[in-house]
Amino acid sequence: MSEKKVLVEVQDLRTYFPIQGGLVRKTVGHVHAVEDVSFRIREQETFGLVGESGCGKSTTGRTLLRLIEPTAGKVFFDGEDLCALSKEEMRKKRRDMQLVFQDPYASLNPRMTVRRLLEEPLTTHFSLSPGELSDRVGWIAGAVGLAPEQLERYPHQFSGGQRQRISIARALVTKPRFVVADEPVSALDVSIQAQILNLLMGLQKELKLSYLFISHDLNVVRHISSRVGVMYLGRLVEIGDTEEVYLRPVHPYTQALLSAIPKRDPSEEKKRIHLTGDVPSPANPPKGCAFHDRCPQCMAVCREEVPPEVEVGPGHKVRCHRAGA
Repeated sequence: MSEKKVLVEVQDLRTYFPIQGGLVRKTVGHVHAVEDVSFRIREQETFGLVGESGCGKSTTGRTLLRLIEPTAGKVFFDGEDLCALSKEEMRKKRRDMQLVFQDPYASLNPRMTVRRLLEEPLTTHFSLSPGELSDRVGWIAGAVGLAPEQLERYPHQFSGGQRQRISIARALVTKPRFVVADEPVSALDVSIQAQILNLLMGLQKELKLSYLFISHDLNVVRHISSRVGVMYLGRLVEIGDTEEVYLRPVHPYTQALLSAIPKRDPSEEKKRIHLTGDVPSPANPPKGCAFHDRCPQCMAVCREEVPPEVEVGPGHKVRCHRAGA
């Protein structure tokens, strides 16, 4: 069976934010939010992006959609360079690329009913008759588990899980091909998380969607993702098939993250890797490997040179000097 077509390709993506100071607001530095990030997402694939808070996961997702303009690098969607598109061309392209936010209450207009919230993307991107508009809204509402009478209610009249269903419906009502899911279940109770994850996986099969799934919850990412990338201080330090990375992590940061996952069996022996020190500032990233100040396996070369990407297995790549030694 042949591999599925690459839908999204990110090449050497960088996103810097200026730091301004002084009376004339002069740029005195930059926050290196995303640094040399490259990966691919195939059709109907879920690519998970994990890492500590502030590592650049959400910025990466928003830069892919050009909600944040990249400083350098390229993003290809179905072979087309998104960075070369005008604002109007990009606006039209967004019907195929949508975003599910972490906090549905903040992303939904409290003055609009659910029906109007779902109609708005359709009237923005398509010219539909009133009947077609009603049919599309009814279809997506049913697909995410909303009853017809709920369409006339407002966001504050729903629970957190129901609001996230509305947010997912709003993202999918245009029938996109690619969705960035930015921490979509982190604000929900565990039992509700499972429902939303199963909903996303079911809709992926039904609508043939590709996902970039962003989360700090390693168990959630393992459940939903076929491939995973681990981020640290704006860089991808390890990338590969999810089970390969979880069972045979190579980068010391990945090993430390996975060692923190609670074991199902309390009697099972667990060796926790404790990292010392604080995460460096992205406004002043360290020389060499960004992780060297906290790495228990640090060598002299780690303090001086940025590690190259090394393939340690089929599709399993790591940025670590020890991996290439």
